[in-house]
Amino acid sequence: MERSPFRHRLPGYIAMALAILTTSLWTLWGIAEMYYEGWGLPFPQPLVYLIPGVTCLAFTLVALTWPQIGGWLIIVIGGAFTAWWWSLAAARGGLSWEWILSTFPVSSLLILIGLLFLLEGRYRRQRRAAGWAPPQPWLRRNLRYVLAVGIPLLIVIGVSAYYAPLILTRVDDGDRGARLIEGRGVTLVWAPKGPGWNWKQSWGGYPSWDMIALYGVPPVGFGDKPGYENQYATAEDMQTTGLCRYLSEDGTTLLTEPQDIWRMPTTDEIVRSLVRGGENAGCLWDGESDKAVCERQPNKETPLWAPDEEPIYYWSADEYDEREAYYVSYNGWIGQQAKDWGNPRHGYRCVREPMPRR
Repeated sequence: MERSPFRHRLPGYIAMALAILTTSLWTLWGIAEMYYEGWGLPFPQPLVYLIPGVTCLAFTLVALTWPQIGGWLIIVIGGAFTAWWWSLAAARGGLSWEWILSTFPVSSLLILIGLLFLLEGRYRRQRRAAGWAPPQPWLRRNLRYVLAVGIPLLIVIGVSAYYAPLILTRVDDGDRGARLIEGRGVTLVWAPKGPGWNWKQSWGGYPSWDMIALYGVPPVGFGDKPGYENQYATAEDMQTTGLCRYLSEDGTTLLTEPQDIWRMPTTDEIVRSLVRGGENAGCLWDGESDKAVCERQPNKETPLWAPDEEPIYYWSADEYDEREAYYVSYNGWIGQQAKDWGNPRHGYRCVREPMPRR
């Protein structure tokens, strides 16, 4: 029996809906991450976060216009993305059948969309051969393009409206020296710019938790540590051989012998020191939740943060388990990450107790 015209159009409708959904999700992720992670960095670095959404939109528009070309393009890109994602997980030691099955619907979605567009291209040729012509009113004729562009645009507008009050009121007094911060029930001096605060390495990133904790293991520094090749550092290592122990009194120089003036802050101390409007945000952490309870929404501001630098997380002195350690985000989220790895947004800042007044 010959299929109905609607069934001929159904693959195209599904492909269009899935393509717009994928573009919208990447747009949501990209614009939110641009404001969350990238805002304040030198232009055009923040725009990097928009690349996935813009790329998906471009592929969607191509596929809506030329389903065969767009379908094959999406299949190739989807396959490459899946291979890259799985290889990245394998390199981090996280590739397993459970991980593959849980992420397959996401990683394979582009391939499914591509196949549906190929089917749409076939049916579209059949409809045109049978004398089909597109509807005449402009909106009906171009509705697929309006939806493909309009929905992501609405997401950009909505997310921007949410983040605007935070980024436009962000405080940066320009002082990158040692800062005395009176938090909620804790008062600490935070290290000045230098080796004790977001010390970027020659390879362009920041040291991992392991690198910070094992700094004092001979040979002192960030080089290879004999005997630690196949194991993670511990919270005890952070206390006994951590980088902060080697900071000079003024916090600007690393010495060859421990000085025991500075240390890594605990998770609770970072949370209690979070700021908003240049003042304490009144945050507390119960030791288990992934979000601190705050009187005001914290922000990436001085005196605790450097708004114009990449890090939005600070490593803490606490370990989550043998493999992972805690970090705190500027907005009060608490998470854990592998000790030997961290994305470019993971920084750190040493602390010390205030000097007694003379």
